[in-house]
Amino acid sequence: MRLIAKFAKDIGNSFEIVTVFDTKTQKETIDKNASTASSIAHQYPSALWYERKIFDDFGIVFANSFDTRPLLHHERFPQDIHPLQKNFTAKTIEFTNFKPYKYKTVGGDGVFEVAVGPIHAGIIEPGHFQFSQDGERMLHLDIRHFYTHRGIEKMVQNKSLLDARAIVGRISGNESVAYQTAYMDIISQASKTALPVEIKSYHALLLEFERLIHHVSDIGFIPNDAGFSAALSFASKLAEDSRRIFKQLTGHRFGFDAVSFKIPNFDHQEFLNFLDELHKEIKWFEKWIKGVPSLWDRFDTTGILTHTKAVKYDSVGVMARASGVALDRRDNDFYKQHGFKTMLQTSGDVAARFLLRIMEIYNSIEMMKSLLQDIKPLHVEMPEKFNNGSYQTFVESSIGELFMSVDVNGGLIDRFFVRDPSHVNWQVIHAMMLKDIIADFPLINKSCDLSYAGNDL
Repeated sequence: MRLIAKFAKDIGNSFEIVTVFDTKTQKETIDKNASTASSIAHQYPSALWYERKIFDDFGIVFANSFDTRPLLHHERFPQDIHPLQKNFTAKTIEFTNFKPYKYKTVGGDGVFEVAVGPIHAGIIEPGHFQFSQDGERMLHLDIRHFYTHRGIEKMVQNKSLLDARAIVGRISGNESVAYQTAYMDIISQASKTALPVEIKSYHALLLEFERLIHHVSDIGFIPNDAGFSAALSFASKLAEDSRRIFKQLTGHRFGFDAVSFKIPNFDHQEFLNFLDELHKEIKWFEKWIKGVPSLWDRFDTTGILTHTKAVKYDSVGVMARASGVALDRRDNDFYKQHGFKTMLQTSGDVAARFLLRIMEIYNSIEMMKSLLQDIKPLHVEMPEKFNNGSYQTFVESSIGELFMSVDVNGGLIDRFFVRDPSHVNWQVIHAMMLKDIIADFPLINKSCDLSYAGNDL
C-alpha cells in the first residue's frame, strides 16, 4: 500500500487519527486524557512528518517514533500549546526560552557540518538545510522548513466553504489552479452539484496551462544552476509570455479566483496560435540544450532517486515519474480522451527530471488543444447550500498529487486538511544527495522544484 496522508481531528472528547492509503482509509479514536498512538513511520518513512505535525497541532504522542522533534514549532514556540485543538482560541502567544533544535548529523574523523539557510541569497521562502560533509562529498542532509507557518487550517475553521475559497486558492502561487480545482470539487460534492462538461474542461485547461508555465520556468532554472544562464533567459521569456496570456484568460498572472462556475469568452484561435508558437519555441530549446555536452555532464547521474527509494518514500509527481513510478492522477478516462499520456523516465537523475518536464510540456499543449474544443462561454450559479459530511479529493498539480480533505458541519468548515505533493517529496531529498558534491545541491534541489508555501500551511 502507498501512504497518501495522515492527519488528526478534534471530535469533542476524543481525537481521531485518519490515515489515508491508496487502497483504504483507517480511522483511530484517541482518548484526550491519554493522547498516545502508535507510529507507522518504521514501515512508511513519509509518515514521520505527518506524525510530528500531529503532535505539534494536537499534542498526540507517537510513543514508538524514532523522531519526536517538533516540526512546525520552532525554538521559542511553547511546547504545551497545540493550536488545532478546538479549545485553543488565543489570538497571540507568549514565546518561551530558546530551546536549540537538534539536527541529525553524521560523525567521524574529517566530517564537518555546513548550514545553508534559512535565509537564502535567492528570492525564495526560508528553509534550512544542514549538511554533513566529507570534503565536498555530501554524507547526509537534514531539512527543516515551516518558518512562515500561516495557520491556514485554523484560519478557515468555522468559515463557510465560499468564504474560504480565496484563502485556499492562495496557499501556493505555483499551484493556485490545482488548489482551486481540488476545492471546487469539494464544493461540488458538498452541494451535490455536478459540473457541466464545458466547465470541467475549462478547469482542466487552466490546470494544464499552470503546469506548462511551471515546467517552462523549471527547464530554464535547471540549466542555470549548472552555470548555463542563457537557458534561463530564453525560458524566462517564454514563461513571461505564458503568464501574460494566462492573465488575459483568467484576470490574474497566477490565475487567482479563476476556477468557478463560469467560463469567460476568449478568442480560441488566438490561444491556439499561442500554443503552436510555444511548441515551436520549446522544440528549438530542446534541440539547443541537448547539444550542450557540458550540461549533460552535470545532469547525468546527479541526484539519483532510485525507483526503490521513490516507492519507499511514497514520492509523487515529476520526482516519482522520473524514477519510473507511473503515478499520475490524470490517468483516467476524461484526460485520456483529451490526449493524456503518462510520461516516464527511469534514470531518476537531474537529466530524467529535466527531460520529463519537456515531455509533459508537449503533452499539456496537446491536451489543451483538445480541451479547447469542449469549451464555450457558460455561467452557472454558484451553490450556496452545503451538506454536512467529510469530503476528499485528488488533483495532479504541477508538482504532483495533491490531496484535500474537508469536513463540513452546519454549513461551515469543521476541519480542513491538505497534503501538498511537496510534503512527501521534501522527505526523500536527503536520499538523493549521497556521494554527490555540495556544489550540486542547488541543481538537484531545483530539478525537484518543490514548494515551500504549499508545504507550510
